[in-house]
Amino acid sequence: MPDADVESAIAHWAPRFTTQGVDANDFWRVTGGVDRWDQWLDAWCANGDMHADLAEAAQREGYRLSAGQAWVRAALSYHFAKFVWVLDMDRHRAATEKSVHALREAHRALDPTAERIDIPFGGHHLVGNLRRPPGVDHAPLILLLPGLDSTKEEFFHWENVFLLRGLATFALDGPGQGETGYQLPLRPDYEIAAGAAIDALAARTDIDIDRLGVVGVSMGGYYAARSAAFDHRIRAVVTIGGPYESGSRFDTRPAISRSAFMQYSHAQTVDEAREIAAAMTLEGVLAHLTQPMLVIFGRRDRLVPYLQAERMAAEAPRARLVMLDEGNHVCNNMPYRYQPLAGDWMATTLTAS
Repeated sequence: MPDADVESAIAHWAPRFTTQGVDANDFWRVTGGVDRWDQWLDAWCANGDMHADLAEAAQREGYRLSAGQAWVRAALSYHFAKFVWVLDMDRHRAATEKSVHALREAHRALDPTAERIDIPFGGHHLVGNLRRPPGVDHAPLILLLPGLDSTKEEFFHWENVFLLRGLATFALDGPGQGETGYQLPLRPDYEIAAGAAIDALAARTDIDIDRLGVVGVSMGGYYAARSAAFDHRIRAVVTIGGPYESGSRFDTRPAISRSAFMQYSHAQTVDEAREIAAAMTLEGVLAHLTQPMLVIFGRRDRLVPYLQAERMAAEAPRARLVMLDEGNHVCNNMPYRYQPLAGDWMATTLTAS
């Protein structure tokens, strides 16, 4: 019988795994063998190792496509091994490093023009992956912002939604996220980090920084809205499953998500983490967000109340709200709805701009 944390992870995030590219057969096989939360990381890392072995075997045979696809599956398995698993941060970091390595191998096989960019910030570095659509010169750019427990390694297939529409992507590990999170805690004023990333990309001639959009999922939706409100180099915004504020939800988060928030915020106590969550709000901010914004939300979201999306759309002057009545958190149970909607809207909006 799975313990409460394993049950919570499956109940809240199963659609997210498969939407981002985890094979459904892998998901149910791996989770079916996990009874205790302390077993979760090892089980998913073992699945990642299996796919890494398949990738290396395909490479030896010269099957580049098969190798690259297997490396993506490995990267996702290592990522989801530790996404909210914070019981042992040494093992968490080892899984992160394996995920980073696997995605780098996937890029070599499937998108050799992909580029890792390190950006000095706060005495440390932000890290992001830049990808450009083939055959498109000076493409508009989409800044992709992860949420509380997502990272750039989760976004290979999400990036492809935009690349196929002629848009470049830059998936960022900001403060509290992925590799960057080991040195820099998450921060309510994420716009400072987003601005530093835009500064670093502004001088490039292979992308069009004057046609810049930002897309955030879950907590990344909050980050995207704040970033656009304070930086009008951003021309368009999509927020998917993003909260208006986090303070009221802190104590009702799943326990494993609350523990992850404490770790990624570098909070020393629950009270300190609660104070950081309370500072994460769009109150008084959205009036400054005068760019077009698309708010996509699922009415059946169990992590963020849908009323927060309605408030976000009401306060931003040029927002459009699309509420999917059957959608869950980030609408990951219906990716065929939210992904083309986000991709098409952003391509159309940036082309018009």
